[in-house]
This record gives sequence, C-alpha cells and structure tokens, in this order.
Amino acid sequence: MPEARWGESPPFSVGVEEEVMILDAETLLLAPAVDLLVRETESLALPGEIKTELFAAVVELTAPASRSVPEAIDALSRLRRAATDVGERNALRIAAAGSHPISPPEEQEIANDPRYREFVEYAGVSARRQGVNGLHVHIGMESAAACFHALEGVLPWLPLVLALSANSPYLAGRETGLASNRAEILAQLPRAGAPPAFRSYGDWEDFVERFVKLGLIDNYRRLWWDIRPAPIFGTLEVRMPDQPTRLELTGAFAALLQALSVVVLAGAETPFDPAGRGVYQQNRWAALRHGLRAELVHPFRDRLVPVPELAAELVDIVSPAATELGTRELLEPLLRGTCEGDEQLEIGRSSGLEELCSELIARTDPR
Repeated sequence: MPEARWGESPPFSVGVEEEVMILDAETLLLAPAVDLLVRETESLALPGEIKTELFAAVVELTAPASRSVPEAIDALSRLRRAATDVGERNALRIAAAGSHPISPPEEQEIANDPRYREFVEYAGVSARRQGVNGLHVHIGMESAAACFHALEGVLPWLPLVLALSANSPYLAGRETGLASNRAEILAQLPRAGAPPAFRSYGDWEDFVERFVKLGLIDNYRRLWWDIRPAPIFGTLEVRMPDQPTRLELTGAFAALLQALSVVVLAGAETPFDPAGRGVYQQNRWAALRHGLRAELVHPFRDRLVPVPELAAELVDIVSPAATELGTRELLEPLLRGTCEGDEQLEIGRSSGLEELCSELIARTDPR
C-alpha cells in the first residue's frame, strides 16, 4: 500500500476534480487538444492543476485540498477561466457535461500517456467506451478507521447523488433513454459500482494487496468504484456524480458530500450488511435510468421514495452540519426539482444537438 496521509489536511477539507471536454470552435465536436491546454497553462500561477485524462479531448481541472467548499469552487472558477481563455486563443471551446451529445466515445483519441495506453490494452473496448465525464470529491479524513466509517455511511445515499447530478442523456448523437449514460458506461469496467462489503479498513487493505500480488492492479486507483479510500491523499474519494455544467452545482455536490461526511462520522458505524449492496445496485440502476423521476429504496426504511422527496430529506439531515460549515445556501440548487440532464433534453429536442453544444459551452464559462 502507498504511504497513507490520514490527518495531514484539516478535518473535512475538500478537494474537487472536474473532467471537462475540449471542443473544436467551428464544429463543436470533441477536439484532441489536451496537450496544448496543459502546455499553455503550466506557466500560469493557478490555484490547482490542469492535466490530462484518459482521452485527449478531456482536461482535468483539480482544486487541491481546501479548508472550505467556497475556497475550492473559487479555485475551480479560476481553472475554468484559464482553460477557456487558452481555448479561445486556439479555436477551441470548453464544455462541461457527463457526455458529449454528438461525438462517439469509441472514436476519440487516447491521451499520450503510457498509463492510458496500458489501460486500453487491458480493458479493450470497455476502455474506449469511457468517453464520459465525472465529478470527483475528496473529503479529508483523520484516520483510516474514520474513512471506512464515512464510506459505509455515505454510500447508501450515492444513488440519490447520481439521480440529482444526471447530466449525460445523449451519447453519440442519440437520446438513449438513460438519464446518465455515464453511469451505465462506467459499470462496464472491471471493479466498478459499489465496493464489496468489507468488515473493516484492514479488510479493504487486504483486498487491494491481494489484487496487487496477483498482478491484476498496481495500486488502489485501479479500483474504479463509485467511492473509495484514497490513502495517498488522506481522503475519502466520492466518484459518483456526473460532471455538472454549471459551477454552482459542482459546489452543491461538494457541499452535500462534505456535510454528509460530518453527519455520518458523528453517528454510529453502519452495521455490516452485504445484502445492502444489492439494494445499492437496484438504486444505482434506477437513478441512471430515470434520474429525478426515479423511485429509490430508502437507505434506512423499507419503502420506495421519489427522488425529490428523498433529496429534501437528505438536505434536512445535513443542514445543521452545512450551517456550521457555512455551506447551507450552496445546497439550494439540489432542491429545484430539475437536473441538468433534463435541461439538455429540452434544448436538444427543441433546437438540436449542435445548439445544445453551444449552450453547454456558454453555461460552463464561469466569467
């Protein structure tokens, strides 16, 4: 296992990673220009990193561990502006969403990095289908035990987070009928979805070390679960949301996950419940299929609940913690009864997919 850094950042610090698309300014299709963006921004004094992802038409914007969500969002705003400015000087545009409405993922160029070439060699077509984009939120944890406690407490709520964030209804020029094509595509990877039900952090470590010894993975980052410990950063990493287009929604999900972690760690540990993973899989599917119109099995009660009702309940649960953290107002977009995927469908059906691409560009720009 890598050297662990539990407790090195402030408790419940927040780091955020956005996966943002690079488009050709004329055609509005994906453009494999990440090397240009990275090269032209690396000399800038930025509050984070702009770096490559699997596909050459995607750039990752990373806000480092921050004491507060507003601080992290301010960093992301500056990173989005820098990427937008460089793009505009080079006949490129930046657009954030869970998937590109038109460009087929399998046809996209892989980034020029040996790690990604090796991954494609291993996973084949499953890797080439991963032209979808997500939001990753890191929450600082004081110990490995706290991280495991938080993981098990946060996980049952993640299908709700997916439903609220659904922002990839189009794929390769088609309306597929899924609210989140991204979540369905991610499930094609090995070691995807929910992590197995472990009894302790030590069991998780044993699992990772066994797979490393077998040669299946070289480190824990080859476990593409919706949520996982990130010992190298001393964080719990949540990988469930579709990439938001509007920066305010990135802030809303970061604030929700931070406050939920606080609430979970203030309570008792979740009992060991392997069958709960079956409920999770059902809820995950319902969320990716129906988005806000899904009905989910309540995390702690034996009944189905519409997503808007469950969202209101979760916001009520985390509101005291969010108030203490100064982020309660950031949660309001989660209660509007709409998601960005629904907005995409409305524009795509009324004005076409090219106009939708233009609108994604406009809504991505934080200026």
